[in-house]
Amino acid sequence: MMQFLPIIGTIIDKVLNVIDKLVEDKDLKEKLKTEIQLTIFTKEYDVIIKQLEAQRDIIVAEAKAESALTRVWRPLLMLLFGLIIFNNYVINPYINALFGVNIQLPIPPDMWDLLKLGISGYVISRGCEKVVREWKKNKNT
Repeated sequence: MMQFLPIIGTIIDKVLNVIDKLVEDKDLKEKLKTEIQLTIFTKEYDVIIKQLEAQRDIIVAEAKAESALTRVWRPLLMLLFGLIIFNNYVINPYINALFGVNIQLPIPPDMWDLLKLGISGYVISRGCEKVVREWKKNKNT
């Protein structure tokens, strides 16, 4: 769904332009535009929440797994990536300056992509958890 957001935004803009051209009543025009945007964004939000919940369920299932390796492979992978980056950008410059020895580890582009995905996934999921918690709390009151 996320890859379609620019396309959806373009479609929304075109629909809103058509409303601007066809509807003369200013209040009706704004009401229609608001309802369309709200409907589309609510559906997008629901899809995103379902995707995040599915991802959360996978991570929870892994965390409850009997195998220790299954439980900790994601954190270990992120820790390994962090250590490689720490080595390359903190330790290696000093060792290279002091001893002339280069111990920099090559970082393939795919590793950067995984690292960005892992970190952004964590940050986004934590943010969405808080938003959903607040939304549910406000919905119940």
